[in-house]
Amino acid sequence: MVVHDRLLDYYNQVRQQTVALTKGLSAEDLTVQSMPDASPGKWHLAHTSWFFETFILQKFMSQFQWFNQDYCYLFNSYYDTVGARHARPQRGLLTRPSLDEVLNYRQHVDAHMREVLTDRAEEVEALVTIGLHHEMQHQELFLTDVLHMLSHNPMHPAIISNNNEVLSQSASTMNMLSFDGGVIEVGALTEGDNTWQGFSYDCEQPRHKTLLQPFKLASRLVNNAEWIAFIEDGGYDDSLLWLSDGWARKNQEQWQAPLYWRKLESKWYQYGLNGLRELDSTAPVCHVSYYEAEAFARWQGKRLPREHEWELAAHNKKITGNFLEANRWRPQPSAPNSESFSDIYGDVWEWTQSAFSPYPGFDPKQGALGEYNGKFMSNQYVLKGGSCATPSWQMRASYRNFFYPHQRWQFTGVRLAEDI
Repeated sequence: MVVHDRLLDYYNQVRQQTVALTKGLSAEDLTVQSMPDASPGKWHLAHTSWFFETFILQKFMSQFQWFNQDYCYLFNSYYDTVGARHARPQRGLLTRPSLDEVLNYRQHVDAHMREVLTDRAEEVEALVTIGLHHEMQHQELFLTDVLHMLSHNPMHPAIISNNNEVLSQSASTMNMLSFDGGVIEVGALTEGDNTWQGFSYDCEQPRHKTLLQPFKLASRLVNNAEWIAFIEDGGYDDSLLWLSDGWARKNQEQWQAPLYWRKLESKWYQYGLNGLRELDSTAPVCHVSYYEAEAFARWQGKRLPREHEWELAAHNKKITGNFLEANRWRPQPSAPNSESFSDIYGDVWEWTQSAFSPYPGFDPKQGALGEYNGKFMSNQYVLKGGSCATPSWQMRASYRNFFYPHQRWQFTGVRLAEDI
């Protein structure tokens, strides 16, 4: 398949997947912003189109004209070099443009992108690849932001049926699997290759050597039953388990359980995009902050993994699991298997104790796209493995997601580690 056919196929699939996520949602659902960290669904639909218009069409399209120059201000996210932008906490006030106008904008951008992909595919391949991976990140954000917004509705609405859910299974034993450590290579395998098959972000580069001491990593994720035991043992009330900043945040926001948990008549329930369901004890715990994850690990007498410990364990594993395409959008129980990793990819992002910081020799991209990752290398922690809302095309062992330690609205969970 020639470059333009292959790239056009990827482009169409990713763009259509984004619009498919709006099924079951109203224009009102897609306009509301529930907190400053989240964005309205309508904004995600527009911003991902703005990205292609700004970084590709403006440069490579003959006789280029903006669809609406006001959109440059409304739908820029954080690119200071591109220009001023609408304040992030006020995105939910953008009742205009309407949803129909935003969808027309997407169609306009798609039509012109197909022209560029037909005529100049090799020239734009690297930029289009970044744009598609950027859009897949926003597909996940779209789902997590909609979930947070709907969680405030007392009717606990569902937008998916989850007929393909995995049935609850007997929880497997959590074994601690040993690794020798040593000097290993970490980071993107295909440094500098921005084609679709070899894509990686600049923050995953360069591939380099690092020293790991011998360690153990849990064979599975921490599940809901184990988190209930932590709650019942007073884990949220024992200051000795918590980092100082985490203890202050827990008290400030009155955390007593993971986000979206509800206790009704002595039973725990969990809200998800398929509505309010009784908590599945064998499913991985999710929507916990770094602070909670670290406190739980300390309660267990263990710790969180370092990002390169996780990468060593995952590097030769097939990338398969509960991802966005399964249309479950809730972590699923893993099959009992304590001899190897049963859920190293998918279900929940796994907190690590590693700070999101540059690798030795890190060289950020030049120009506006240099703002994509490097400017955020402060006060955030790396997460690995993807979640039930992550597109599987996005995943690789070197992928470095990152969030602030107090954030809980993403599908974030816990795998334990310990030193040998």
